[in-house]
Amino acid sequence: MKRAPGRGLFVTIEGLDFSGKSTLVGNLKRALADAGCRAHFTREPGGTPVAERIREIVLDPAAEMDDRTEAYLYAAARADHTRGVILPRLARGETVVCERYLDSSLAYQGAGRGLGIEAVRRLNALAATLVPDRTFYLRLDAAERERRALERGEPDRLEAAGREFTARVEAAFDALAAREPQRIRVLDATLPPDELVRKVLTCLAARPEQRETD
Repeated sequence: MKRAPGRGLFVTIEGLDFSGKSTLVGNLKRALADAGCRAHFTREPGGTPVAERIREIVLDPAAEMDDRTEAYLYAAARADHTRGVILPRLARGETVVCERYLDSSLAYQGAGRGLGIEAVRRLNALAATLVPDRTFYLRLDAAERERRALERGEPDRLEAAGREFTARVEAAFDALAAREPQRIRVLDATLPPDELVRKVLTCLAARPEQRETD
């Protein structure tokens, strides 16, 4: 389905931990502001007061929970965020850039936790009622991720899940990108920050059509 006339562009930034998502988002925010683009930047889990409280729980290193509980919490945060922030801003014609969205749940809970990608997709059917216009997946090899992790220090609950977990998440991201090459653009996360921003801006200039799920 084509994006409605006047509807804003929905962009997501994806990738494993330490791949540079936050850095890219910060640089992109400055670049779009300099270009006079009306854009809102947000993140998942988070983006609303309720979703930010859920974020504190799911990323708390001391929190213990069942894998399904984790998946439902992410979906609950996404439902509040999507309806409270993303959809209203898109309807006003704003560009929305979100650090993580449904693809992260498919990779982390679906593959990483072993719940099944399609099972997690069904779980999020009411929470994530639209597909991003464009997703940028920052890909980084394991050795460089581990080097960056050591520099960062104390990991959160997801970051501390282990190498096998991370390998499953990475394989899932790769598979999602291969399945939807028109939506998901794979970027080399080792490129200089200014080059990554340039690649993103060039890709966004094409203004891809939106595909909605409801």
